[in-house]
Amino acid sequence: MSTQTTQSNIANPAPLGLLGFGMTTCLLNLHNAGIIPLSIVIVAMGFALGGAAQIIAGIMEFKKNNTFGATAFTAYGFFWWSLILVWIKPFSGIEASDPVSMGYYLGLWCIFTGFMFVGTLKHNRATQVVFGSLTILFLLLSLANFTESETIHTIAGYVGIFCGASAIYNAMAQIVNHEFQKDILPL
Repeated sequence: MSTQTTQSNIANPAPLGLLGFGMTTCLLNLHNAGIIPLSIVIVAMGFALGGAAQIIAGIMEFKKNNTFGATAFTAYGFFWWSLILVWIKPFSGIEASDPVSMGYYLGLWCIFTGFMFVGTLKHNRATQVVFGSLTILFLLLSLANFTESETIHTIAGYVGIFCGASAIYNAMAQIVNHEFQKDILPL
């Protein structure tokens, strides 16, 4: 019996996952910065692009045997879905979130993201910027909830806009560089 190895013909799923993450993160953090209200626009983007698109990208990364990408996109996709459940409270008889529980929730995401940032030290600078700024964002959001400080929450919003924009840039650079088969936008 012989074994064959086959080359994967799956496209790079990272730009899809980064766009899902980046666009949704920008939109939510426009709210966190006090620029727009929390509305169905953010919830819908979180469900579709932040959640579903990242989960699909994560599954494709599993298929490409990329543990980092698979873990990151799948986890953050489900983060968006869990956050939406926190907002819409679909389960009767369960208490709504409070600032302390949200502080712990966001704090756990900060710890996870901090370890993922360590993993990016073997990646390009653009990916390091995304995960570094995301770690800071989760830290600030956790602190904002624990302290109930609107100032920290607003600062977090601006960090989040930067983080989301850096993810969008990373996605666009990967697409443009791939299409032109050369480095046009540095990563």
